Amino acid sequence: MLAVTKGFGPPAVVAAAAAGLDKIGENYAQELATKASAASAAGLAVHFIGRLQSNKVRQLAGVVDVWETVDRPRLVAELARRAPGTTILVQVDSSDEAAAGKGGCSPAEVGDLVAAALDAGLVVDGLMTVGPTTGGPDAARAGFRRTRRLADELGLRTCSMGMSGDLEVAVEEGSTRVRVGTALFGPRGQASADALTS
Repeated sequence: MLAVTKGFGPPAVVAAAAAGLDKIGENYAQELATKASAASAAGLAVHFIGRLQSNKVRQLAGVVDVWETVDRPRLVAELARRAPGTTILVQVDSSDEAAAGKGGCSPAEVGDLVAAALDAGLVVDGLMTVGPTTGGPDAARAGFRRTRRLADELGLRTCSMGMSGDLEVAVEEGSTRVRVGTALFGPRGQASADALTS
C-alpha cells in the first residue's frame, strides 16, 4: 500500500510511518518539497505519482525513490540525465482519459517505452494506471485487466493500480500496489489537515 499524502501536511507522513507503512506517494513537486525531510526522517520511500513535467525532474532528483508516472520518451531521457539508474513505472492510459490530464501512454506504446527506459539505464519496475473518474469502480475493471496483462507480457513485477474508490476491483484484477489517500487520512481539506496535527 502506498500512502498518498497529497493535500495533507507533514503530520500525515509521520502518521503513515507510525501505522507501519513504508512509502508515501505525492502528486505535486512543490508539496513534496515541504514533506521530503519528514519522509526521510521517518525512513519512508517517496513515490512521485502526479503528472510529471520534464522541468520538475531536476528539482525532485535525489528526493524521489520511484517515479510512477513515466509516459513519454522525453521524460525517460530527462530522468536518465538527472537521476541515472532510478526506478520507474511506465504509466498506461487504460481508460482513454489521458486527454483529461491523467497522462499515460497508450497500451500499444508501452513495450517501446519500457525498452527505451531500459536502454537508457533506468530500472523499470512495472506499470501504473489510473482508473476512470466516472462509472463507479467496475468501470475500471477492463483497463486494470489490460494493464495487468501488459505487465505480465513484459515480465514486470509491479502493477500499481487502484485508489480509495476502486482498490477492491484493482486487487481482483491483479494489482500489486494500491495508492490510498482518502481511505487512510479522510477527505482532503483544512478540517482533515487540522485533525492530523492535533
